[in-house]
Amino acid sequence: MTYKTITGKASAEFKDRGSKFHGYAFPARSAEEIRQHLQELKKEHPKAGHHCYAYRLGTDGLQFRANDDGEPSGSAGRPILGQIDSSGLTDLLVVVVRYFGGTLLGVPGLINAYKTTAADSLALATVVEKNIEHKVVLEYDYSLMNEVMMVLKQNDATIYRQDMQLFCILEAGIPLSHKESCLQKLADIRGLEIR
Repeated sequence: MTYKTITGKASAEFKDRGSKFHGYAFPARSAEEIRQHLQELKKEHPKAGHHCYAYRLGTDGLQFRANDDGEPSGSAGRPILGQIDSSGLTDLLVVVVRYFGGTLLGVPGLINAYKTTAADSLALATVVEKNIEHKVVLEYDYSLMNEVMMVLKQNDATIYRQDMQLFCILEAGIPLSHKESCLQKLADIRGLEIR
C-alpha cells in the first residue's frame, strides 16, 4: 500500500577519459514536470553533447521511458532506467548530461558511465515512503467544511487543491488502506458530492 520516491533534486558527477557526466535526480509526477526539468537542464548545459534520461511514473510503475539522446542505442537511457528500477523508486526523473572529452569510450564504457552517474545521483537523494492513494474530488457547501476536513484528517488524506468559496471544491488523495471507511464516512455527509 506504499511506494518509494525522492523528495528533492540530487546531483552527482563522474569523469572518464576526459568526458564529464553530470547526473541529476528529480521528483516528478507528470510528463509536464519532466519536460520542464529537461528544458531547464538544456538551458543550464547548452554546450553539452547529450542529455540522456529515464523516468518512471505512477505507483504501478507502468509509465516509463529511457532516452539515449544520440548515444549508441541502449548505452545511456537503459542503464539509467536500470538504476531507477534497482532502487525500487517511482515518480522520478534521472538525467545524465555528457560533455565529450575527446576520447571514445565505446558502448561498455558508456554503459558504465551512465549507470554509475545515475546510481551516484540516486544515492545522494532523500528517499521517502508514501501511501498509494485513491484520488477524489469533493464538492460541498462551506457549512460542511469542518465535517469534511475532520473525516479527511482522521484517514490521513493528502489535500492537493482547495477552492474555498460559498461552494467548495477540494481534491484529495485517500490512502488505499483507509479508502473504504473514508469513502463511507464521506458518503454519509449529506450534501457532499464525491467524484
